[in-house]
Amino acid sequence: MQIALIIAAVGVFVFLAHLFAVVFTRTGLPDVLFLILIGLLLGPILHVVTPVHLGMVGPVFTSITLAIILFESGSGLRPGTLGSSFGRGLWLTFLNFVVSVAVVSIAVRYLTSFGWARSLLLGAVVGGTSSAIVIPMVGSLNLESIPRTMLILESAASDVLCIVTALALLKSYELGSLRPAAVGLNIILSFLASAVIGLAAGFIWAILLRRMRMMRNALLLTPAFVCVVFGVVELLGFSGAIAALALGVMVGNSEFLRLPWLRRLTRNVPLALDDTERTFFAEIVFLLKTFFFIYLGVSIQLAHLPWIWLGLALALAMFVVRIPVIRLSASRSIGAHDASLMAVIVPKGLAAAVLASIPLSRGVEGGDLIQNVTYAVVLFSIVMTSVLVFLVNRTGLSKIYAALLGRPGDRPPD
Repeated sequence: MQIALIIAAVGVFVFLAHLFAVVFTRTGLPDVLFLILIGLLLGPILHVVTPVHLGMVGPVFTSITLAIILFESGSGLRPGTLGSSFGRGLWLTFLNFVVSVAVVSIAVRYLTSFGWARSLLLGAVVGGTSSAIVIPMVGSLNLESIPRTMLILESAASDVLCIVTALALLKSYELGSLRPAAVGLNIILSFLASAVIGLAAGFIWAILLRRMRMMRNALLLTPAFVCVVFGVVELLGFSGAIAALALGVMVGNSEFLRLPWLRRLTRNVPLALDDTERTFFAEIVFLLKTFFFIYLGVSIQLAHLPWIWLGLALALAMFVVRIPVIRLSASRSIGAHDASLMAVIVPKGLAAAVLASIPLSRGVEGGDLIQNVTYAVVLFSIVMTSVLVFLVNRTGLSKIYAALLGRPGDRPPD
């Protein structure tokens, strides 16, 4: 009976996901919010499902979802847009991370009994944005290509910053010393190595793709290859997320490679994904996204009211400091409406939740506070992002943000 209920629930969730997508197109309320609320209802509220029930399936599913979403997003980026957005995207990533870590660390240092080491650790855990949330969200919004690409790059690169910085700070706390130069070098090496491996793998797969299409049921081979590359890069100690994004960029733009020997090798057959493959990937992303956000809601744990209030305060602070960050990092060519959306898309995700569990598992004093405050930040940041995106699109809030961002003369699109 229980298995039958689970199967029926899976079908219901898929139908609801399509319904929420229709609601989003008609009202502007993000479908992400409704899916997370379902997860919260099933998990922390009713305790029908918990992360313990899912065991290792949850983290594995999360990694697969992240890999596929990043690949699909990267395949849609074009060289011109990527070139225009790359520098500012990295500047946005770095600036937002540094400012967020600084604000959170100072607040935690003076609002709790934490010293600077643990305060910085908590800041690093929640300092980035979640690619698994940002990418599906921006794909549904009326954003121009440059701000969309900047947000995608920020969410993917901030995973590297959060993971490397948080683990380095945790190690420093355990050893009693901090080496900033080593942390910075590790971040740069991880980013570059992951990107190079992803681009190389994408180049090889673009060449093989013509032959792979001759096989039966070949549509699943590209997602399988993405998972292989993601897993291998993670095993090497680099960022599978960056590698998956770079792999998508290469495969999605391989038709722009004008190498004569490559055209002879592939017999002038287009190297990029065809329409059938792109449609298939879009369906996979939709399905994975549906269950990812429900799982995210299930995984959020909230305990101790003071910690929940602290998480809310930290989330609000990061939304406030996001305004000067966007003002400094977004070029004047980005209109007021798009800049306003960039200023309200600051969701945290499962990467932060996973990192938050590590100090507690290693016996760090105050690890339970770090974990539960992070869960609260994740929840409130997602809810606030969803609500603010709706308000910017549908109300006069966009005019307020435009003024704060120094773009009061611009008008949002009709």
